[in-house]
Amino acid sequence: MKKITLCTLIFLTSCFHLSISRENKGLSSNKPTINSTAFGCPNTTAQTDLSINNVRAHILNGGDLWWDYNNNTSGQYEIPNGSGKISIYAGAVWVGGYDAANNLKMAAQTYRQSGGNDFWSGPISKDVSGTLDVTTATCSAYDRFWKLNKTDVVTFAGGGASTPDILSWPGNGNVANGELPFLAPFFDANNNSIYEPLAGDYPKYDLTGSIISGCDEYLQGDQTIWWVFNDIGNIHTETNSLFSIGLEIRAQAFAFSSSITAVNNSTFYKYQIINRSSDPLLNTYFGVWCDADLGNALDDYVGCDVNLGLGYCYNGDANDDLPDGYGLNPPAIGIDFFQGPLADPGDGIDNDRDGTTDEPGELIMMSNFIYYVNTNGVANGNPALTDDYYQYLSGFWLDGVQVTYGGDGRGSGPGATTNPCSFMFPGTTDLLNTTNWTMSTAAIPPGDMRFIESAGKFTMAAGAVNYISTGVVWARATSGGPGASLALLQAEDFTIQNLFNSCFTSSINEQSAADSYTLYPNPCVNYS
Repeated sequence: MKKITLCTLIFLTSCFHLSISRENKGLSSNKPTINSTAFGCPNTTAQTDLSINNVRAHILNGGDLWWDYNNNTSGQYEIPNGSGKISIYAGAVWVGGYDAANNLKMAAQTYRQSGGNDFWSGPISKDVSGTLDVTTATCSAYDRFWKLNKTDVVTFAGGGASTPDILSWPGNGNVANGELPFLAPFFDANNNSIYEPLAGDYPKYDLTGSIISGCDEYLQGDQTIWWVFNDIGNIHTETNSLFSIGLEIRAQAFAFSSSITAVNNSTFYKYQIINRSSDPLLNTYFGVWCDADLGNALDDYVGCDVNLGLGYCYNGDANDDLPDGYGLNPPAIGIDFFQGPLADPGDGIDNDRDGTTDEPGELIMMSNFIYYVNTNGVANGNPALTDDYYQYLSGFWLDGVQVTYGGDGRGSGPGATTNPCSFMFPGTTDLLNTTNWTMSTAAIPPGDMRFIESAGKFTMAAGAVNYISTGVVWARATSGGPGASLALLQAEDFTIQNLFNSCFTSSINEQSAADSYTLYPNPCVNYS
């Protein structure tokens, strides 16, 4: 189990507690300078579980995931479901960029220490002058989740019984209060743009198989959790950013109870990100931060697969020590950008690495992967300043030095070079740097690792909407040790990406999923 040590920061001083202390920051008295009247929202408290398959994933309404901040000695990403074994301690959404005046705007979460928080619940209101607001009452009303089982919606749409969350589904915003007219997606039976469950409307799953291309406007999964949060509700005390962005983020977490092992061991997260500000956000990065404690937290390695857009954690030795660990042949777990943000038109970059540049609708794959250690006050340690979070999002160390290929990523250690790179510990999947690079080849001891994978940079215009989807994939081989589980993870991720691309309506079956294990990676990559 983990121990989080709380302490008070005076100016830039830090506290340390052995090797598993957390970073800690004091509260800022500065209000965001975005044109906003909202500074009174309380920190979110709502928590629930996504638990329809072989995973129990704890969901929070505040930009963070997979942990219980009221009981912060243990993560809550449990797999197998009911086993008591935890594969992730915590994760969160990070977003950062610059306005036209070159002011850095950041919104991120880690451990909510000393009240640290950058996100609050509820949709944003905007008046005719462009001023943004979210009232305390709105934040409180939306500090909750709407949780659905698809079978219940099928029953209701067929004339059967309802559930409280179907009846209270937040299909519409309060237009009179300056909110956008539509919130959670719904099927509109009479096309009057108002969610009326007693008139035949229902939360918008594809119940007829009518999806032709694209599923952003639909709910997915056999179980779905929907919520909405923003970054303007109060002072940013996680990143200490003086500038709010003006983001309204509608989120759905979903999972499938499936006969396909890869799918049954996975969970998914789709974010509809809206820039409600009247200003564009430039040089934007969207990132996922993860403290992936794979069973025993103190013997892990992390790395990435560039081609798959997958960041992962696997055991650094053959035995994941009990009682917290998985024992012999421990699993591997990864987070994939299944759907990245829209690339800027004409940026001259092959953002999706498909061999074509600047095609219409091009999406950005994982474009940076970096790890850091649980130590304060060092260039590869815990972030504390606003700029620290953006440095990690954009693939730089806290001192502004770009990651270099090999060794410790800072020009030292076995295999170190001076070649700038975007991806740490990619094995041999980085086509620009094909020498095998892992934590093992760099002689870095296994430990308690954190990583950030990000997609960027791109522009979020005023009013722009971006859909970004991530997923957590898990695999455990029955023999061959951590390397075999990692290879299986990559194969299963390859399968799930194909299913995701078809909105999970593909005819891929168990046999084709099994066959894909022999297709990727090909040849097998050495991760030792």
